[in-house]
Amino acid sequence: MNKIKSISLIFPLYKDKSTVKLMISKSLATLKKIKKKFEIIIIDDGCPQSSGKIALKISKKIKNIKVIFHKKNLGYGAALKTGLKNSKYEWIFMIDGDNEYNVNDIFRLIKEARNHDLIITYRYKRKYKNIRKIISWTYNAILRLLFNINYKDISTGSRLLNKKIIKKIHINSNGPFIGAELAIKSKYAKYKIKEIGINTNIRRVGNGSIVTLKNIFLTLKEIIVLFVNINLNIQK
Repeated sequence: MNKIKSISLIFPLYKDKSTVKLMISKSLATLKKIKKKFEIIIIDDGCPQSSGKIALKISKKIKNIKVIFHKKNLGYGAALKTGLKNSKYEWIFMIDGDNEYNVNDIFRLIKEARNHDLIITYRYKRKYKNIRKIISWTYNAILRLLFNINYKDISTGSRLLNKKIIKKIHINSNGPFIGAELAIKSKYAKYKIKEIGINTNIRRVGNGSIVTLKNIFLTLKEIIVLFVNINLNIQK
């Protein structure tokens, strides 16, 4: 852990009223164990459940927590970009706010930070309905083919990155494609990337808002735009 001097932990909220307190509690406990300078940045992306208000109430008692509100729902990627823009520390840990991913995985990711700039994750077992598994498999297969990558599960919502990456590359996606865009652009920018396997929790309350027809069409559009832009740059 010697390479890590400070960490910004970011997680977005949408329909996560039932998990926001738990996520804050777990994040605080984990970051305190790391014993580095840290901050927790929470983004309420126009949440219909007022999840951010719960976080804001807690933040008034804990100085390390910053809560940011979007007046309307701008999208998963937009929420994470707001978190990135407002982060101040050297390393950034991005995780979803629904408690599907384990905050304690940060210890394993930090070990890889000694030799890598971006550490992404893949799920050992996808605990979803078959249709979502098919969509996920197809999505990752298409990205491996188009961008000459070998990542197993490129858009998993848990990753650790050095802030220098964000200063170098520009992220366009306001939707769920943000994780893939970050990894693909980092690869082409010659940053060192590591992928490690993780276990996930079963989402017991509510439904995820990522896999919708709107997000699928948005992602397809963003894949095409990125593919064209990368190939145009290669040809220059």
